[in-house]
Amino acid sequence: MNIVQQEVDTLYKEHFGKMVASLLYSFRDLDLETVEDVVHDTFSSALTYWQQKGIPANTSGWLYKVCRNKALNKLKKNNRLVSLDEKTDQRSAEIGFNESVLDDPQLRLLFACANPDLSPKTQVVITLKYVVNLKVEAIAQVLGMTIDGVDKLLLRARQKIKGEKILLEEPHASALKQRRPIVHKIIYLTFNEGYKSSGSKEVLREDLCEEALLLNKGLIDSNLGNKDSLALQALMLFNSARFKSRFSSSDKLLDLENQDRTLWNKDLILLAEDFLTRSHSEALSNYHVEAAIAYKHCSAVSFKATEWETIAGLYKHLLHSNPNPFVELNYAIALYYAGEKQSAFKLLNELQQHAFFNQYYLLSMTLGKFYHLEGDDGLAKQYLLKAYDQTNNVKERDFIGRMMEGLE
Repeated sequence: MNIVQQEVDTLYKEHFGKMVASLLYSFRDLDLETVEDVVHDTFSSALTYWQQKGIPANTSGWLYKVCRNKALNKLKKNNRLVSLDEKTDQRSAEIGFNESVLDDPQLRLLFACANPDLSPKTQVVITLKYVVNLKVEAIAQVLGMTIDGVDKLLLRARQKIKGEKILLEEPHASALKQRRPIVHKIIYLTFNEGYKSSGSKEVLREDLCEEALLLNKGLIDSNLGNKDSLALQALMLFNSARFKSRFSSSDKLLDLENQDRTLWNKDLILLAEDFLTRSHSEALSNYHVEAAIAYKHCSAVSFKATEWETIAGLYKHLLHSNPNPFVELNYAIALYYAGEKQSAFKLLNELQQHAFFNQYYLLSMTLGKFYHLEGDDGLAKQYLLKAYDQTNNVKERDFIGRMMEGLE
């Protein structure tokens, strides 16, 4: 792969979704399919032009300018006018394409895509696809959906947006707070995908984690932040503090039990504790509970000293307010280490009846590990082999392979 191809691939990964969302925001007469075609065409043009003329100094600026021009040409070709007055069009152009304010508009675009004319799940999926720029496989992973399910949802969303002429635009100030819960969820899922990437090569994508932290910090610094925003920031900071310990000196993936806790970032933990304290509220959100769980992990001097009974209780509370299989899996793990092994295995076996989780490597890997700890290496091997086949991530496969080496 040559330098130009690498540069275009990197920019595509970073800007494709933002460019799609920006065009939808700025050009209301363009439907989603047309916008996607325009952005794809922009990157194709970049590859061809830069190979001939060289890579420009301001690559992202070049992309946004060319993308905007292609969108305008598409409108002219179709003899359609932008349904904005001159003043609004100028404002939209500044929001969508002025490179000096790109960080700020991404938060605006999150609120724009959280349109209540779409179902909550659709809002989340289209924002993860077109603003955060996650692949369909990654969206399926973080939401516990099948890839086919995400594809169908995106198709229906495109049809609905086009058929009903739904505008993905920043709402009036009075409506922003109503959209905040969806924005919180999108930021949360973005961080989760970064923390445990579904890609084939990376386990950790710090760029996504950093993006989620910056977006939420922008929300907190505005008048739109609330106690939930503070709790979410605490949760993400607690988890960020453990980045360096997740890999050995030879870049091997490590589980929590084998991580070097002296590598945990104490400054980030202190900052997270401050956000958690400031988030205190009588009405506890899921982010408060998850942040409390993360705090318990970060405050434990060793894996053995972890307050597993307390953590299991917090997950049980979370299950009442947010019942989903991801929480059930973590609850089962906490129960096992808290000594309630029978209850843990019961939950894990029930999760195997779930369509997504029956194909989810973390469930199979957990069962493999627990059966090994219980002395049944025959069953342990079956589940670890299943887990190995269920992930295509190189580091995760290496980790599972090392687990199998420890079997008798």
